[in-house]
Parts: sequence; C-alpha cells; structure tokens
Amino acid sequence: MPPVPVRTDATVTTLTSADVERLRADFPILERTVNGSPLVYLDSGATSQKPLAVLDAERAFALHETAAVHRGAHTMAGEATETFEAARAQVAGFVGVDADELVWTSNATEGLNLIAYGISNASLGRGGDSSARFRIGAGDEIVVTEMEHHSNLVPWQELAFRTGATLRVIGLQDDGHLKLDEAAEIIGARTRLIAVTHVSNVLGLVNPVEDLVAMARRVGALVVLDACQSAPHMALDLRALDVDFAVLSGHKMLGPTGIGALYGRRELLDALPPFLTGGSMITTVQLDHSEFLPAPARFEAGTQRVSQAVALAEATRYLSAVGMDRIAGWEFALGQRLLEGIAALPGIRVLGPGLGEERVGLASFVVEGVHAHDVGQFLDDRGIEVRVGHHCAQPLHRRFGITATTRASAYLYTTEDEVDAAIAAIGDVRAFFGAV
Repeated sequence: MPPVPVRTDATVTTLTSADVERLRADFPILERTVNGSPLVYLDSGATSQKPLAVLDAERAFALHETAAVHRGAHTMAGEATETFEAARAQVAGFVGVDADELVWTSNATEGLNLIAYGISNASLGRGGDSSARFRIGAGDEIVVTEMEHHSNLVPWQELAFRTGATLRVIGLQDDGHLKLDEAAEIIGARTRLIAVTHVSNVLGLVNPVEDLVAMARRVGALVVLDACQSAPHMALDLRALDVDFAVLSGHKMLGPTGIGALYGRRELLDALPPFLTGGSMITTVQLDHSEFLPAPARFEAGTQRVSQAVALAEATRYLSAVGMDRIAGWEFALGQRLLEGIAALPGIRVLGPGLGEERVGLASFVVEGVHAHDVGQFLDDRGIEVRVGHHCAQPLHRRFGITATTRASAYLYTTEDEVDAAIAAIGDVRAFFGAV
C-alpha cells in the first residue's frame, strides 16, 4: 500500500498540517487511546510507529515468498534471494551508497560491534596483509565524543582494552556543541579511528561531521558514523559525507525491529576480518581453516533477517515518497515549537542548542524538583508517551550534572496539536508534585 500522496511541488520544503493528517491514516496505532486519553506518541526517538505499507510488505513476503536465501537452487529460494538483494539495493540507495557496501545487521549496535571486533581480529593478525590498515595497539588512540550513545562508546572502550590503545574524548560546550578546538588538539598522528554520532539522541543537535572528517583525513584515521538519529529524519548521503563506516537502525525509521544496516567503503569491508562466523559467509571450509567471501556476505553468517529487510526497504520507499526534505522541514518546525513552549515554562531546563539552531524534532528537559520518571508517569496518565532516563547516554547527562531527563521526540506523523498538548501537560507537572 503506497503512502497517501503529499505535495509534489519541488519548491515546498516542508509538510503541511493537512499532509500530516493524511499520512496519519497510514498509522492505525495512532488512533488508539492510552489511559482513557487519545494517544500522543512522542517517543519516536526510541522507536517509530510503522505504516501499513511496511506491515503489509513483511506479511506479503511471509505469505508468498518465504524461503532460505542464498542457499537452495529451487524456484522459491531464487525468488526470495532476489527480493532480499533488491531490498539491500533499495536501502543502500536511500543512503547514497552501493548495494555491496551495505551489510545487514540485527541493529546498529551489532554493526558497531562488528567494526570493533573486526578491527580487534585484524590487530591479532587475522586477515593478513590486507587487514594491516586496521591494526591498533599500544600508543594508538581511538577518539569518541562525550555525547555518544552507549552503543557507540562501549564497543570502543572494549577495543581499547583488548588492544592496549588509548580512548580519547572530545568534550562538550555548555550548549551541547562539540568543542572543535579541543577536537583539533586531540585528533593527531596517533589517532586511528574517530566514532561520532550524526545527531545526538539527547540534545537533538546535528554534529559537524564534515569538520571531523577533514581532521581525520589529515592524519589518516577512520571515521565511524552513528546515523541512527539522522537517517529517519533528514536526507542522508553517506558517500558525500565521506565517512568510512556508518550504522542505522530500522525500527527508528518506520521499519521493524531486528534489522539494521552497516555501511562500509567497499575496499574496507573486503579487508576487514569477519566478526560472526559460520555458514553462508565462506568460500572453502577445511577442518583446520576456512576462507571467507567478499563483503557483504562475509559479515552475514547464518540465517538472515529476510522479511525484516524487505520491510525496511519498504520503509525507505515510504520515506522517499513523502520526501526527506519535507520531513526534515516539518520536524524542525515541530522541534522549535516544542523547544520554545517548554523553555518558556518556569522551572524547566532544556538541554542542547537554543531556538533557531539546527536540530531535529526532539527536546530533552529537566523539571526542577521532579524526577524524570515521575514526569513521564504524569504525562503517561494523560496519554502522552515520552522517554525518561539517561537515554543510553550516561556520560552526557553527567557532563550536565544530572542523572536523567525527559525526552519528547516527534516524527513525520506528529501534529502541532500533539506538541501543544504535551507542552500544556508539562506545564502542570510542578504544581501536581508540589514543586512550585
């Protein structure tokens, strides 16, 4: 089922309220109630809702095409393999890369661990001369930022532990932006890899990836990009960004859970030793050694997530049909509306850049005198679903002297009325808990 058509005028760079109302018809879950109130879903930063087109695509594959891919020689196996690989090509095109540069993973976390463990294996001598470019050891440095999601921090901590490398951290300004002058001092001759999020899942800001890539290129370091919070919300061209690796997660971009993708430059993927091993990723297996296929197959051991890949491909078609620039424009407007409304409330502290600065449609905030979990419960009682806690970013919260925040995050199906309802409810929190 294709999405409801929206404006096709190339001069229109945002959705309209009428467009959004038509799109919402594709998401029946948005019609439900929560605790007796109409659902206001403001937790898309954690996981997005799925349109009928995506649900139908996965069900249609299960009903009519289910078979093992890259295995059997029978007709259905061939059809399933063609559908599977067409899905890869679709998602690869969505982010501006070639199909053989896209590896299916269970999620972005697996993709980041794949890179880290592949480098670890290379550092042990696996992969021979072709993998020498990945070898890391004592005296080498891995650079991350203070705002990283744990999935883009812990794997690099573990890689440093296994190899003896040193982990360096780029700090944050008080408004959440990276300290680029500090980055220029940290990134140097010993830097082997820089891992950075494209969009912060807490601050909502868009990082200056181009600047970090330029710093990396000057010293020959690899760049790993966490695109989980950018791929769903803005047009993304990974080749134009010139990063070496990138990861995304399907469930944050209208797709199902259990599917993600890793992008890597073709020559890098073919040289990186595999992480998971077993069937389907080999050419020859002897009792004492094995040889591996080129990428992406060398990283896709075992039975694959076929129906999920098909559904994720359909999600990218849906997003493209709506228009990523229009989605970004709508979410920017919602984000500004949310930020302005919350920041105007007494006793509320919002993290991240201020009004007018580039950011996606989310806001994380602290209510004076009320724990984030209590704020979330108060909103939930009114049918408003938000995220509370540290959002898998404890170091970032620690940087700002807090343990938890409440995060409201919008998407293409979020309305202005829903944002206003959330702002009004947040305005009642302190009085309800006697914190005024």
